[in-house]
Amino acid sequence: MVRISTTVDGDLLEQARRVHGGATDTVVLEAALRALLRELPATEADRVYADAYGRHPVDEPDDWGDLVAFLDAAARRNQSV
Repeated sequence: MVRISTTVDGDLLEQARRVHGGATDTVVLEAALRALLRELPATEADRVYADAYGRHPVDEPDDWGDLVAFLDAAARRNQSV
């Protein structure tokens, strides 16, 4: 166990306490930390995708062809059907 001493926004803390049924600050803080840790894998995946698309935008032609031209042709074909 670790003891934490910090200053937080009073209104935010009061709202969090109410959401957790008047729970103690310890319970509220532990719930917040658990939620943060559950969110991290998705956040990391988002960062990795953003980094990859930053290096290679979706409209960049590659070995498979030109995705934008393919999508344009597919849209035109669907409009004519």
